Amino acid sequence: MDTFALIVTIGVALGFTYTNGFHDSANAIATSVSTRALTPRAALAMAAVMNLAGAFLGQGVAKTVSEGLIATPVGQKGMGILFAALVGAIIWNLITWYYGLPSSSSHALFGGMVGAALAGGTDVIWSGVLEKIVIPMFISPFVGLIVGYLVMVGIMWIFRNANPHKAKRGFRIA
Repeated sequence: MDTFALIVTIGVALGFTYTNGFHDSANAIATSVSTRALTPRAALAMAAVMNLAGAFLGQGVAKTVSEGLIATPVGQKGMGILFAALVGAIIWNLITWYYGLPSSSSHALFGGMVGAALAGGTDVIWSGVLEKIVIPMFISPFVGLIVGYLVMVGIMWIFRNANPHKAKRGFRIA
């Protein structure tokens, strides 16, 4: 029975990966395509390459999900909690995609993990949830704003004497 549960859970994890790809990649390229900064083909190629790179380089997120949020039980109960978390995240991704609501698949998975743990009677490590999810969720927009502003100021300073038409053409290609 454990082998069957493992195979089903892996299948559901692949389903979550699929919904994550079509849900988050569309959000990532929508602005670039709608403003005509990139062609749909170029934006899709960039999204595919970066998602592939993220799969190899983004092991920190996987580590966060696997430890520090819930006291994951071993065996059948742990597999059930993981299965329920993935199903909940898939359903949330599909609902928000259908209604066109912006949503993060990672946050859906974190919420699914905590919800499944609470429903399954497993301990939730609230300090880990606060430290690894809640605080970064509120701090990261401000950090992104500040870093983005500093990068913009730096680029404007570098190209302050450039011909606007040549600079526009170069940025359009980028």
